[in-house]
Amino acid sequence: MVFTDWYEPSFKAGGPIRSCVNFAAHMKEDYDVYIFTGDRDLGDKQAYPQIETNRWLEKDCVQVFYASPGALNWESILVQVRDIKPNYIYLNNMYSKYFTVYPLLMKRLGMIKARVVLAPRGMLKSTAVQYKTGKKKLFFKLLKLLNIPRRVVFHATDATEETDIKNLFGSDIAIKQISNFPPQQKTLQPIHKQSGSVKIIFTGRVHPVKNLLFLLHCLPSVTGNFALTIVAAIEDEAYWLECREIIRTLPEHISVELQQNVPHRQVEQLINEHHVFVLPTLGENFGHAIFEALAAGRPVLISDQTPWRHLAEQHAGWDLPLTDEKAFVQTLQQVADMDDQAYQQWSTGAWQYARNFTEYSNLKEKYKELFS
Repeated sequence: MVFTDWYEPSFKAGGPIRSCVNFAAHMKEDYDVYIFTGDRDLGDKQAYPQIETNRWLEKDCVQVFYASPGALNWESILVQVRDIKPNYIYLNNMYSKYFTVYPLLMKRLGMIKARVVLAPRGMLKSTAVQYKTGKKKLFFKLLKLLNIPRRVVFHATDATEETDIKNLFGSDIAIKQISNFPPQQKTLQPIHKQSGSVKIIFTGRVHPVKNLLFLLHCLPSVTGNFALTIVAAIEDEAYWLECREIIRTLPEHISVELQQNVPHRQVEQLINEHHVFVLPTLGENFGHAIFEALAAGRPVLISDQTPWRHLAEQHAGWDLPLTDEKAFVQTLQQVADMDDQAYQQWSTGAWQYARNFTEYSNLKEKYKELFS
């Protein structure tokens, strides 16, 4: 039984949704998977249209319960858990009141017999904890006071996240390190590249963690025709105002288009229409959008704060330190100057990088060990 604030058709919360969707798609072959989730997308006041709420529905061989706000209370959630009687409960968030805190307290009080696996989804990174620090530190203290971390298994998706968990809760708790399931490998979709012109795409939330402002500061230093598409939900209005002010002052050879609240399937098509995916993020525990770009054969320009490293060695992209803005500018110029022959080498390299990860990571067996 998976607890998650958002599930398909939701898309505004980004990576955690893809983590859960990909998890269900792979695990349903060996397990009965039940998804307990909310009935509306991030920030929406209305429920998803044409989806029945407060009952179990079959969706692609997975059972999904879209809970209305009225059904999100202690008693109703406990009724669902006791009705399903899951062997395992998988929590797809760190701070959610209904989808994390309540199940953890139920486990602590002995109301839940199932083993509980908690996936922080990158929310314990220092770059993430720095926002609303006081509330988060109090939450961590309460968890430790109630001895909850010793009653669950933490799922870390990389070595950095495992370190983050140990730093907060101690080195003697149960942690399993397994990467997220990637989406299915796509067929390489070629795109022509002309020297002196490039189309780049940024996808994700408009939030300081995604670091759009950094990218915008890099652009005035490059020459050539640049077209930047920002595909994002505006989560931080004040931050977006800063970004918009920089966009307003950009030179004429740089065009910027914002597309808000684009469903996931349309984002995939937009990535195919661009040459390079750019995300100078402050930190990702996986980075589904990064992987999806690689799988589509689009080289990525990202920070070194993700699991995707040493990309240039395989002509898959560039992972650069955020302390070196000059390196980002030089790389943007490099991709603008590429002709079609040079670009196709990087495009194929990105696609092959994603394919190698999918074929050799043996993720399915690792997850079956976690849930056994």
